[in-house]
Amino acid sequence: MLIIFDWDGTILDSSDKIVFCMQQGARDFGVPVCSADEIRNIIGLELSLAIAMLYPELDKAGVEAMRGCYVACFIEADKQPCQLFPGVEETLFDLKAAGHDLCVATGKSRRGLDRVFAGLEISGLFSASRCADETASKPDPLMLHQLCTELAISPRDAIMVGDTEYDLEMASRIAMPSVGVSYGAHSIERLLRWEPLSVLDEFAMLLPLVGIHQ
Repeated sequence: MLIIFDWDGTILDSSDKIVFCMQQGARDFGVPVCSADEIRNIIGLELSLAIAMLYPELDKAGVEAMRGCYVACFIEADKQPCQLFPGVEETLFDLKAAGHDLCVATGKSRRGLDRVFAGLEISGLFSASRCADETASKPDPLMLHQLCTELAISPRDAIMVGDTEYDLEMASRIAMPSVGVSYGAHSIERLLRWEPLSVLDEFAMLLPLVGIHQ
């Protein structure tokens, strides 16, 4: 089976850092600071799209300038790496050992994902990945189509795992089964709108869901 994971908020506990850097970026750029809830709502989207949603009054140049402020803050803050959620590392190794193909579909940029991958042993477990700056942003399902094509697997034989409704919506749009996690950016109620197979309170609960019993 192909299992495709979102990154921020699903595998990596990075939501608080994203909120902090978006708020600091706003201060640096001189626009109103959005609330944590407003920022959590856009986690998972391609960054420029996310900023445009937060600040619809900004033109394209303004969005890109704000993006630069956010990125500069995030790179500095990320000198202290975020932690994986509990059980992620062990679960991913178990899934790989059981013969599952693992991929990442993320709203991060390729540069951002590669920077994180460089410091993580689990990066070698993933057969492929797609980032928002090299394909269409979530909830467009193009990145899922591309990963399935690359691994020659039907969307119906894959699972998308994510913490936002953008993850589950893009899976729904191509009839790919999905699984939500309750500890990320969006509420359980928002996830349930897209009829996932399950919403997990812990990452390791994915194992029995795909037939791995320990």
